Amino acid sequence: MVNELDGKVAIVTGGAAGIGRGIVERFSAEGARVVIADVDTDKGEALAAALGPDAVFRRTDVSDPEQIGALVATAIAKFGGLHVMVNNAGVSGAMHRLLDDDLADFHRIMAVNVLGVMVGTRDAARHMAANGGGSIINMTSIGGIQAGGGVMTYRASKAAVIQFTKSAAIELAYNEIRVNAIAPGNIPTQIVATSAVNVDPAELARYEAAIRETMRADRPLKREGTTADIAEAALYFAGDRSCYVTGTVLPVDGGTSAGKVVRSKKREP
Repeated sequence: MVNELDGKVAIVTGGAAGIGRGIVERFSAEGARVVIADVDTDKGEALAAALGPDAVFRRTDVSDPEQIGALVATAIAKFGGLHVMVNNAGVSGAMHRLLDDDLADFHRIMAVNVLGVMVGTRDAARHMAANGGGSIINMTSIGGIQAGGGVMTYRASKAAVIQFTKSAAIELAYNEIRVNAIAPGNIPTQIVATSAVNVDPAELARYEAAIRETMRADRPLKREGTTADIAEAALYFAGDRSCYVTGTVLPVDGGTSAGKVVRSKKREP
C-alpha cells in the first residue's frame, strides 16, 4: 500500500532515536503528519527538520502528566487532530541481582514506562473519543511476557503495560478506539547498555555483546531484528488494515517468546 497513513496525525513518544525514530520515519514515509516527543532536544529537532513541515518536535518527559497533555494539545493545534498515539518512550533499570537491588530506580521506571503509557492513552483517547476514534499503540517488551533474572522493575513495568493495554482496549472499544501493544525482542538499541551500572566503556561493550549473544542463542530465527521490523508492526496497527484488531500483544522477536531453542548437531550423511 502507498501512503497508508495519508491524512492521519500521529504522536510518537521517545521518537528521537531507536525504535521510536524508526516508527517516526515509517509513518512519515506513509503520509502521516507526526509529532515527535522526546527528552533529547537536539536529536528530536534534527529529525523533525529532516522530515520537513509535516513533522514537529516537542520536548516531553512522559513521567509528567502535564507535559503529555501539552503534547496532545500540540498535535491538535499544529495539525488539526490526532488519529494515532504511539506510547513508545521507555527506560531500562540497572542490572542487579534481586538481593542486591536497592530499588532506587523503581519510581522513575514506573513513571516513564507505566504512568507515561497510561496518561498518553487517556489523553489521546479523550480527543479520539470525540472525533471518531483512533489507534493507540503501547510499547511493551518480551521482558514483560517472559520471566527472567535481572532488571526486575523493568520487567514488571512492561508486564503492567500489557495488562493495561488489554483493559483499555475493552473500555475504549465503545468509542471506536483500538488499543494494541507491540513486544519487541532482541532489537539492537541503546536500552541494553543503560542497564549497566558504573561500568567502564570497554567493559560495557563486552557486557552488551554478552547480552546480545545470549539473545541470539535464544532466538529461533537467525536474522537479527531491526527497528524497521517494529515500525512495520506499528504501521499495521496504525492503519486501516487492523480495523478489527484490538487488545492484542504482538511479539516482534524472531520467535524468542515462543520458547527456548533446542540446538542439535548437524548429522553427518
